[in-house]
Amino acid sequence: MRLFSLVSAAVFVAALSAVWLTPQSSPPPPPAMDEAADALPAPPAPRRPLSVRLKAAGFEQGQPVFLRLFKDERVLEVWIGDGARYRLFETWPICFFSGRLGPKLKEGDGQAPEGFYEVGRAQLNPNSAYHLAFNLGYPNAYDRAHGRTGAHLMVHGACVSIGCYAMTDAGIEEIYGLVAAALERGQPSVGVHIFPFRMSAAALAAHAGGPWDEFWANLKEGYDAFETLRRPPAVHVCEGRYAFDAAGTGCPRVLSW
Repeated sequence: MRLFSLVSAAVFVAALSAVWLTPQSSPPPPPAMDEAADALPAPPAPRRPLSVRLKAAGFEQGQPVFLRLFKDERVLEVWIGDGARYRLFETWPICFFSGRLGPKLKEGDGQAPEGFYEVGRAQLNPNSAYHLAFNLGYPNAYDRAHGRTGAHLMVHGACVSIGCYAMTDAGIEEIYGLVAAALERGQPSVGVHIFPFRMSAAALAAHAGGPWDEFWANLKEGYDAFETLRRPPAVHVCEGRYAFDAAGTGCPRVLSW
């Protein structure tokens, strides 16, 4: 019995020694992460101060400006006068607009307008509930000729809107500042041309077959006039259609307030 006890003790000690003395392996590493799948998109690079960007482009605040908006691309372009022609300065993303492609027809339809508008000093609103704003002047002479109704259609800050174009507070600060400075220096009004999309022949063909084919073809005439001359055309309303420059002689002109 004593011999059996001694053997059992020896076996127990050997087992303990194996546990204490045998090197322990490290736990397996966690599975590799799929970095591409989990990576977040890089935030957009912050813009340099407006004054710096203007100087780098050869401009200064107060020169004449002209704006174009494109719904489908969700961008607002600012063009700045450089002698007899305008050059593209920068684009800003449209943060939000309501409705779909197509013009505004009546109060409460939730549509953001399309067409040719002029903004004067009386249309600036530095005390807007949406940070800063300028009124597009809807309905213009064309809208009124077609019995379209609505009011208080703006380009403003924030990122919410019913019928307006919201640019965020940071965006409207720069856009509003350029418009206000140009008007302060003596530009009579700032043209704001609003299109459903960039008015190429291919884009028109891709969107053909709806109720706005004729209207959009008329908008393309004004789009092409600027693309050709790189200066905003004088916009008139003749027999219910937009007419541009000399083609509109003798017809009411689209004016600011």
